Amino acid sequence: MTARYSFGGDDHIFVEIDEQMSLEAFFKSLSITNAVRDAQIEGVTEICPANASYQIKFDPDRISATDLLAELQQLEAAAESSDSHLKTRVIDVPVYYNDPWTRATLMRFRERHQDPTGTDLDYAARINGFDSVAAFIQAHCANPWFVTMVGFVAGLPFMFQMVDRARQIEVPKYLRPRTDTPKLTVGYGGCFSCIYSVRGAGGYQMFGITPMPIYDPEQSTSYLQDFMVFFNPGDIVKFRSINREQYDDYLIQVEQGRYEPIVRSFNFSLNAYYQNIDQYNVNIGEMLNVN
Repeated sequence: MTARYSFGGDDHIFVEIDEQMSLEAFFKSLSITNAVRDAQIEGVTEICPANASYQIKFDPDRISATDLLAELQQLEAAAESSDSHLKTRVIDVPVYYNDPWTRATLMRFRERHQDPTGTDLDYAARINGFDSVAAFIQAHCANPWFVTMVGFVAGLPFMFQMVDRARQIEVPKYLRPRTDTPKLTVGYGGCFSCIYSVRGAGGYQMFGITPMPIYDPEQSTSYLQDFMVFFNPGDIVKFRSINREQYDDYLIQVEQGRYEPIVRSFNFSLNAYYQNIDQYNVNIGEMLNVN
């Protein structure tokens, strides 16, 4: 896996780790960007990790593009030889699948969809070979997900499921984007799941909604008072299917300032993960201990 470097104007370097998304490419990108941050390279002003790439913004008056490129290439070489370990968080995210709000929204935009006769869940289950929507939902929340990137709009996490490639869910985006998506919609496009942090336009398939705030520019939410964005690249998410009664109860807790996400610290090893993917994922799920 050899990185491809390119320059963006006078003050950006873009690095593509691989053309295909994989956990190896993501880990290499995250390892290098973490190393850039820890090295405190003179002149680096912004570090932006992405799914299988990253971008660095720098001040050309403090460091030249060629000097920064040399630094990044050295860090790439170090990342190649290191074991992929990550100190991270495992986070429980409750999801009300097939909820009335995303369902009503998607029905307003069926003319923009590949299959106007059903719902987004119906379509996703069918093209991925599942016998029912319930079986598809189970596959979506059975195994954990890595947050590989946060962005596009403020606070929105892109997530890649921690399963072997043969079991990856893949669903195309809408033929034409919607002009509306409910806030906190759990969406899907390509091989990525996401949570829409704000209400707005979108093209991902809509599967459900979470009551858990993930972005709060006012920082009035109890667990977002230190920083307005909840997710970080490298976080591990475990979706949990909930019903309407549970969803309403969580909303009350959020409004009263009593809701706290279930979060566990975790040391992830990519090598150990590949030795037994299914058991490793079971162990991650058991850490949360949520009924």
